[in-house]
Amino acid sequence: MPNETTPSEVEPKPVGKKPLRPTTQLIISIVILVLAVLATIFLFRYPQQLGPIFITALVVTLASFLLLLVLRHFVLIWFSYLHQRELAYDDCPDVYPFISIVVPAFNESEVIQASLSSLLELRYPYYEIIAVDDGSTDGTLEKMKQFEGNHYGVKVTVLSKENAGKAEALNYGLRRSKAPIVVCMDSDSRLTPEALRYAVKHFQDPHVGAVAGNVKVINRHNIWTKLQALEYIEGLNIVRKAQAFWRTVNVIPGPIGIFRRAAIEGTGGYDSDTFAEDFDMTVKILADGWKIHYEPKAVAFTEAPEELLDIIKQRYRWSRGILQALRKQKHLLTRSNGNVTTPLSLWYMIFEGLVWPGMNIFANVFFVWIALIYGMTKLLVMWWLLLTVLDLLIAAHAILMEREDMGLAIYAVFYRFFYILIIDVTKVFATLEELVGLDMSWGKVARKGRI
Repeated sequence: MPNETTPSEVEPKPVGKKPLRPTTQLIISIVILVLAVLATIFLFRYPQQLGPIFITALVVTLASFLLLLVLRHFVLIWFSYLHQRELAYDDCPDVYPFISIVVPAFNESEVIQASLSSLLELRYPYYEIIAVDDGSTDGTLEKMKQFEGNHYGVKVTVLSKENAGKAEALNYGLRRSKAPIVVCMDSDSRLTPEALRYAVKHFQDPHVGAVAGNVKVINRHNIWTKLQALEYIEGLNIVRKAQAFWRTVNVIPGPIGIFRRAAIEGTGGYDSDTFAEDFDMTVKILADGWKIHYEPKAVAFTEAPEELLDIIKQRYRWSRGILQALRKQKHLLTRSNGNVTTPLSLWYMIFEGLVWPGMNIFANVFFVWIALIYGMTKLLVMWWLLLTVLDLLIAAHAILMEREDMGLAIYAVFYRFFYILIIDVTKVFATLEELVGLDMSWGKVARKGRI
């Protein structure tokens, strides 16, 4: 029988520095913002004070930014295409191993029933479901218990524990699972019926330790969710396709990660000392020498935030969690264990998470300033137009590869004009606040029950 305990209302924070008082935290954030604004004003208003060497370096940096932008798109498209060709020759496996599906949940009463219902509809011959309630206070456990038992050969086990965070809930379920292949998924997600059939074929290679699934946004109701739907297709999945060609996908997404049990056990399980336990686990598996693949047909639909503030909260948490994991695993940036792709993958993550957002913000502000001061507005319009056309082409390419709704491509215009800048600003502030050690909470997004 499940071991029920008294739930706690707040998830514990990762181990780290002593939390700052809210007032102190607010003051530090304001100081960071003021310093950034003052530095930008000085740089743009008095560039001659910094000397010709700095101006030259500035021009070279911006030219490099544009070159890197085009080169990045080209590299991602080319290797994602090569990976797509590889998958075209793959068949479904002849043998289907037993699979355990672990679903942790904390205050997910709006979505947990839809999530568990989708798992009972999987077209897979042999699997079990382990649902773990992490001390919920909103009736999640009661809704979970409605699924407990045997459903036409699929055993559903419901466990309850004191609130200790998602990582501990996953470990709790993993310790009680029995299968050699384990699926870890979020409780606000639902898997497509054929997801597991496509994912398990990659484990025929004994060197594959995990497979990242394809995450798609299900609630495409407004401009924010449609932009996120495009971002998942263009900005995340195409990157995973390119990385999968080298078998070094650097983020196994929370909504659908398929693992070889030996790979997880070899790392000691999930850790609770970061806000990105998925990325942390991915890095540890790569460090142990395992390959990580990506399967675009193993689809999980997830509920995306529907308001801008919720998007910012989510991306802020992701950014700081990734930085925490990178700091924790910094020794892997120079140690490859015979596999040079692992440190390269982590350096790419640093570039995408730290360097690229800052360059993108600075380039946009700089070009606007140049256009306004020197009357080069036509050049500015042409620059933005060319980048928008590039985004449209990349979006169309990614959508065609995923056989998605081509109507999403038009949102590439809004993606370039303001959405990606909002995300990049969030990443920059998350980076600054992580470096100075500001306290943060989990920032749980309210569910609408869309899945």
